Amino acid sequence: MMKPMIEATDFRDAMSLLATAVNVVTTNGDSGRHGFTASAVCSVSDTPPTLLVCMNQTARSHDYFIDNKMLCVNVLGAQHEQLSNAFASRLSSEERFEQGSWTTLATGAPVLEEALASFDCVIEDIQHVGTHSVFMCRVVAIKPAESQNGTGASTDNSLVYFNRAYHYVGQTEQAQFA
Repeated sequence: MMKPMIEATDFRDAMSLLATAVNVVTTNGDSGRHGFTASAVCSVSDTPPTLLVCMNQTARSHDYFIDNKMLCVNVLGAQHEQLSNAFASRLSSEERFEQGSWTTLATGAPVLEEALASFDCVIEDIQHVGTHSVFMCRVVAIKPAESQNGTGASTDNSLVYFNRAYHYVGQTEQAQFA
């Protein structure tokens, strides 16, 4: 007995209820500096440190990521909602990178100075699944958030996307336990 086909809209509606971190993923190299907003990012392994990043094959910067063979995942804080929107818009690459302050680590991919964390990666493998490319990325450098409260932990809230809207997750006060 054949199972009924799942409609793409039904799948997207259900996935909108999966809260995800918001990231700006960047690259730089012979193909230039480019970036996009992504929620499809996750940890694969800590030995070796590896991330999975998904990107729509029709995205205008898709081929640049493949050509450059490196990327940086910049985890956004609550204050980065405008930056997320800029990297998801039709702005040119130059206009996108006018938002925020940028530096680099090992690969030369743009690193957002104010990111909660930045994972500088080499793309080691690419799988094509449906409409997307799945990048398997070996992490070669990490820039954690700057300490803001003297405890080594950032006080920023994380920017997440849930039910087609931005939300903020985090705790600005240290939990008190008796």
